[in-house]
Amino acid sequence: MDEKDQEATFLYKADPERGRIWAQVFAQEAPEIDFRVWPDIGDPARVAYLAAWEPPDDIAERFPNLRVLFSTGAGIDQFDLDALPAEVPLVRMVEPGIIDGMIEYVVFSVLALHRDMPAYRRQQACEHWQPIQVRTAASRRVGVLGLGSLGQAVLARLKLFGFDCAGWARSPRTIEGVRTFSGTDGLASFLGGTDVLVCLLPLTDETRGMLCARLFDALPRGASLVHVGRGQHLRDVDLLAALDAGQIGEAFLDVTDPEPLPPGHALWRHPRVWLTPHIASMTQPESAARVVLDNLHRHRDGEPLLGLVDRGKGY
Repeated sequence: MDEKDQEATFLYKADPERGRIWAQVFAQEAPEIDFRVWPDIGDPARVAYLAAWEPPDDIAERFPNLRVLFSTGAGIDQFDLDALPAEVPLVRMVEPGIIDGMIEYVVFSVLALHRDMPAYRRQQACEHWQPIQVRTAASRRVGVLGLGSLGQAVLARLKLFGFDCAGWARSPRTIEGVRTFSGTDGLASFLGGTDVLVCLLPLTDETRGMLCARLFDALPRGASLVHVGRGQHLRDVDLLAALDAGQIGEAFLDVTDPEPLPPGHALWRHPRVWLTPHIASMTQPESAARVVLDNLHRHRDGEPLLGLVDRGKGY
């Protein structure tokens, strides 16, 4: 680090227990950086780097010398991009633990659906014994909405089980061994050939409410949903109607809107919904801190930042 970096403060504003682990990593690997955990900000004029889940209000006025803003999670939809200084790069978390955790959760969910585990669980509850014909993985069509780093990693692992894999993104992508679709024109064809739909979309104005009645109706009758994007992607009223009508057979939901759901919400007790509390993937604090340190070195050396957000696209 140069003299300018030695005078800089790195401020962490998220879970304080994770912040304690970040502080240990910084102390060991970059002791020249003044690492602080919110609300101990020190001199705000020295804050050059901020890692936050939700940034403070008036960030430009509060930290006039901010150089880089890091999200402590893979998503950045919790940031109001219009309120952030235009000249300050926004960087999302690209820590390996996020990818590994997401792969585990999605593979578990797809395999459970493929082998009819929700149905067997309902049978057990009423002491009913009835085998269901096993299908081959090759006959099960799994489609992933969103082909960023998470979507591509999930598809790579699902292919190993022999599933017929497809993916959709806003712009064209090419992935070996995966049928890919893009844009509005490609969405209908993608949905029509999907038995298990996995949502890994970023949350943008265009994708908000995308999991709705029109989309569900475009899927084959009885298709299943694995939703690990953001709660605001889903119109829960439409999902409940599709479940009750049999258009959607099962739903695994790791995200909702709001979180947690209010008491008595229909999703809590619906027999065809598996609900988990936004735990599909979590950053591992040690490796997350090291990923950020690597980006600090890249910033110092004028190299491209990993996970740099394109504000025009919103992700």
